[in-house]
Amino acid sequence: MPKVLLVEDDAVVRGALVRSLTQADHVVRAVGTALDALREVTADRPDLVILDLGLPDLDGADALRMLRGLCEVPVIVATARDDEAEIVKLLNAGADDYLTKPFSGEHLAARMSAVLRRAHPDGARQSAIEVGPLRVDLARREATLDGITLELSRREFDLLAYLAARPHRVVSRRELVEAVWRQPYIGGDQTIDVHLSWLRRKLGESAANPRFLHTVRGVGVKLVVPR
Repeated sequence: MPKVLLVEDDAVVRGALVRSLTQADHVVRAVGTALDALREVTADRPDLVILDLGLPDLDGADALRMLRGLCEVPVIVATARDDEAEIVKLLNAGADDYLTKPFSGEHLAARMSAVLRRAHPDGARQSAIEVGPLRVDLARREATLDGITLELSRREFDLLAYLAARPHRVVSRRELVEAVWRQPYIGGDQTIDVHLSWLRRKLGESAANPRFLHTVRGVGVKLVVPR
């Protein structure tokens, strides 16, 4: 059963979510502060963190950055904030998904299942993809370039794997948001640009001098075998 760390300072909400998640066969640990959450993650890493932003000791966005400094555990942000710029900021900071309060236990459980599937693939699909000197091992969630392992975040790996599975095909920004980020497309694509920039840097290229990742202006991006 997946181990879930719930970080929520409201005792009533925390209790309701613990009951709902336990009934859905999750092992739940619940804390009310960011510092307690950091201690829990350090002591016994969970499979997923549900992080409220309105915490009494630290803002949830700061807590998210500190979590990312410790590990790559999947994080779903639970927030009453619905400002698009704030949501983009959280996704760029490392959140895997977000839910705007109020939400049902069923909605949360569905989002958790999707995030956990992405974080822990079952290996039933094609085990590895090779695009020229680039190799993406889906089962191990490792990518190598010329035999050298690339240090990729989970989101960078997901983005690279999705594009590598579709070589030479232009993938639209809408498709990337919906398939990789599992979010409805609302027109903003800043988070894609940020992750592509990080990915290009690790592949030893730039937008001005692309090798694998080529932007098709106004359409999307494609991954190609370098000449």
